[in-house]
Amino acid sequence: MNKPSVFAVGVGCVLLGPLVVLLAGRPSIAARMETLWPTKGWVAAPPASVGLDEKVFEGLDEDLAAGKFSLVDSFAVFRCGRKVYERTYSHDYAKIYGKQAKERGPLNARLTGRYNYFDPDWHPYYHGTDMHSMQSVSKTVTSVIFGVAMTRGDFKAGVDKPVLEYFDVTKVRNVDERKRRMTLRDVLTMTAGLAWIEDVPYDDPRSDSSLMEATDDWVEYVIDKPMAAEPGKVFNYSSGVTELLAYIFKKETGQDIDDYGEKYLFAPLGIKHHWKRTYMDVTDTEGGLYLNGSDLAKIGYFYLHDGIWDGKQIVSRDWVRDSLKGYIDAEGDYRYGYKWWLLKRTDRAGYVWMARGFGGQRMMVFPQEGMIVTFTGWDITGDPPADKELFQRLLPALKTKTCGGGAQ
Repeated sequence: MNKPSVFAVGVGCVLLGPLVVLLAGRPSIAARMETLWPTKGWVAAPPASVGLDEKVFEGLDEDLAAGKFSLVDSFAVFRCGRKVYERTYSHDYAKIYGKQAKERGPLNARLTGRYNYFDPDWHPYYHGTDMHSMQSVSKTVTSVIFGVAMTRGDFKAGVDKPVLEYFDVTKVRNVDERKRRMTLRDVLTMTAGLAWIEDVPYDDPRSDSSLMEATDDWVEYVIDKPMAAEPGKVFNYSSGVTELLAYIFKKETGQDIDDYGEKYLFAPLGIKHHWKRTYMDVTDTEGGLYLNGSDLAKIGYFYLHDGIWDGKQIVSRDWVRDSLKGYIDAEGDYRYGYKWWLLKRTDRAGYVWMARGFGGQRMMVFPQEGMIVTFTGWDITGDPPADKELFQRLLPALKTKTCGGGAQ
């Protein structure tokens, strides 16, 4: 999820800027069309107008509607600042999960409230709105907000600052030299080294994610875990370490990450959102964000433009580049950046940038072609469609390299 930075220099920089972008390491996503900024909403356009084959999307839509991929709620495609395809699928979640909602378990340790994942008032949509639970896509957006704060100078520490410097070490359990060496970069890249079990079925009683959410103080639960590996060396997916970021952000900036994100990211991009909070009133950066698919796509579009939105550099090019670098091998054909997944492409060199969340939340960004695809869903007891299968289904839609021009 990587691309070079290019700067136009000299008297003619304003006139040469678009040309410089075209000469960058990947094709411009607006090579032949005006760059649109969907702050107030995406302009609708037919797929063919941006070089996409609508029949490919129709075929996938038929399978989604028929239930081949169970419990998908929405599917949308964007290219060149335009929304070119969108479908939604209705499911009666009160009926589907009615029995589980009343039985205490790993996904509803508390039978009432925002952390009963079977409660249709909270999941998958927030209180009947079109804002859908993003689950671990929240992690990616949290990384983006960190980038905003670092770009603005409000988060002054670098990514190599030790995490324990934000804590009273005398009150932290299982402190050793490895924990002292754990840095913000390690937290961002899922290489913190803390002992953590999450790669198990949702109902596995060993799941630290569920055990954490059943406690009052999530931050304490996470930071007190013993170390299992040297920081920075081993990928171990952990919702817990991402929850540390909400605490760290408040300590470093003096501001709540949700309030900060609203002012400097969500409002400028025209994104409406809700963000759940833990029982200690800490923003749930590991999985509590609600967005709709169209607003989620703005995050991908924003990063396709190197952190620029409507002419303003909101996140530095360096942060975008570093976020999408891919620091370590993750699951299967993925590498992992700053809370971004990078799926290795099978058709050419490079990666698809991804944000992924429990239940079927997904944003897939094709950086070479400028296509963004979002899915939402709520298959929380089964298996949502695999990323690689969706990639193979979507790939034939790309008939041109850029917006409306240049055959593949």
